Amino acid sequence: MEFSATGGHRREGCVLLRVLLIFSALLLGAIPLSAQTDLTGVWAVNLGMGDGNSIRAYLDLQQSGEQITGGVWYDYGKRPIKEGSYCDGKLHLTFILWDETPPPLGTADGTLQGDQLRLMVHLTGVEEGRGVAERTNREALALPAPLPLPKLHDVPDNGLVRTPPMGWNSWNKFAEKIDDISVRGMADAMVSSGMRDAGYTYINIDDTWEGPRDAQGNITGNLKFPNMKGLVDYVHSKGLKIGIYSGPGPRTCGGYEGSYGHEEQDAKTYAAWGFDYLKYDWCSAGRIYKDSDMRAVYQKMGDALQATGRPIVFSLCQYGNDDVWNWGAKVGGNLWRTTGDITDHWKRMDQIGFKQFEIASYWQVGHWNDPDMLEIGNGGMTADEYRTHMSLWSMLAAPLLAGNDLRTMSDETKSILMNKEVIAIDQDTSAKPIKKISEQGKLVVAARPLKDKTWAVGLFNRGDATAKMSVNWSDLGLHGKLQVRDLWAHKDLGKVADQFSAEVPAHGVMLVLIKR
Repeated sequence: MEFSATGGHRREGCVLLRVLLIFSALLLGAIPLSAQTDLTGVWAVNLGMGDGNSIRAYLDLQQSGEQITGGVWYDYGKRPIKEGSYCDGKLHLTFILWDETPPPLGTADGTLQGDQLRLMVHLTGVEEGRGVAERTNREALALPAPLPLPKLHDVPDNGLVRTPPMGWNSWNKFAEKIDDISVRGMADAMVSSGMRDAGYTYINIDDTWEGPRDAQGNITGNLKFPNMKGLVDYVHSKGLKIGIYSGPGPRTCGGYEGSYGHEEQDAKTYAAWGFDYLKYDWCSAGRIYKDSDMRAVYQKMGDALQATGRPIVFSLCQYGNDDVWNWGAKVGGNLWRTTGDITDHWKRMDQIGFKQFEIASYWQVGHWNDPDMLEIGNGGMTADEYRTHMSLWSMLAAPLLAGNDLRTMSDETKSILMNKEVIAIDQDTSAKPIKKISEQGKLVVAARPLKDKTWAVGLFNRGDATAKMSVNWSDLGLHGKLQVRDLWAHKDLGKVADQFSAEVPAHGVMLVLIKR
């Protein structure tokens, strides 16, 4: 019999097992099984992770017969139990990690031994933690108090990333499986593949690098990152820069140590290690602060980074809440997330990318809207869809942070990520905003004026069938015959009068450069 993720077959198996045991006991003249222990209550556990770190987690359980409901707390946020069962000392839970459609699930399996639950927990489906849970009181779930917030002021511009930052981030491909060796390998590949020469600069470590704090409260790397200073020096030796990750809450999204109460101390540590970039993720801070506190909370780290004297790019990651584009630059932010997380699927990329037009006017030199990282090369979309992804992000002047394995890129992936003509649109120094020229159903024409009086024009087919699309020069305020160049074919199409038309594949793009 197979055991499903929902636990249905587990409960059936439990019932069958108990019936057989009771029947056997009756045949032998033994006393029937007594009622099993009730797990209702709060259980605390330190989960030992494979990286040598530990994560404090709690099970908040309610039991009715063999059904378990409630939630799992592991980053100062409650993750609801989707399905749960318990019988004869065996616990199984499936719980929702975060809100998506469909939601990603974690699992917990435990065995009751005396007053202890011996647990194995998968937080993201691949990350595994083990520990012994013991009963505790409900007060253990209480949230820390909000820290005093600074008086609002404008943090000075740090003068960095005058064009959108370009580089690589570990999360999309590796999530919590990132380590020192992999980061070094990405730095090597960024150079050998030609990405560095194409403009990609940053090698950014996302969540799960964090270890415990030492006796003085200084953050340390975990077993996956035993020598942060050595790693930074290695990346710098390749002519690259390197980024790190934290957040203003007690715990990061992965349940690791955050910067709550250690903002200035952590900023000094990052500077001492030599980091050039910080991604600062809201996560558990949302359990302590209100959205209206965001500006002050992020300002605190913005001030701390500038006080170090080291030039460090400040990336705000709070999913576009509280209209961050209105104040992101004022807290020293060089870029700010405008959306929830991207995934490697057409529907999600399309949903995120085409919502960005209305806030395009908020970006400015050194301060950029960030619709999240690139998924190009991770395998969930077609080549046409990845070309749309790259084209749209470049038209949006978005940060170009690759999220694939740079060591194993196909030639096709390289041709998309390293199309210098498309990258030039993203990196255009005039920072003029994109404009939606027309939208007819799933057909969108967008244009962006560039510094040399040229125009980038994208004919985006969001539909499921090939379509003929056009743009009129008069819609751009232009007239006469204009030179047209296809930026994906790297081909001049000659001078075209009045209107340009093209057949655009489903989920594809025709990206052209227009000049007088």
